[in-house]
Amino acid sequence: MLEIQTKHLQPDIVVLEITGRIVGIKECEQLEWATDSLVQEKQKKIIFNLTGVTHIDSTGIAIIVASASEVKQAGGELRLAGANKHVEQILKTTNVDRLVASYLTAADAAVGF
Repeated sequence: MLEIQTKHLQPDIVVLEITGRIVGIKECEQLEWATDSLVQEKQKKIIFNLTGVTHIDSTGIAIIVASASEVKQAGGELRLAGANKHVEQILKTTNVDRLVASYLTAADAAVGF
């Protein structure tokens, strides 16, 4: 099961703390809805903290790419943080790392936002 907690970094950065597996339609819909909600709230600086993510599949990759596109179209930016080696390798293999900036920690991702 996927868990998503929203945290705020000052002054205007939102961090989605994601725990579990970003796989399958049900879990990915949760992440999509969370992103949609933030965009509707006019949040433009969003970080997906992947520290607690153990696995991601093609559906999860598609949601990250779609979320990054949605945030960009709204005039903002999505950044990734904290991916473990397994998830990081999947992001590199699928070239997501070329579309969405990835950082070691959410604090690193927040710098210069």
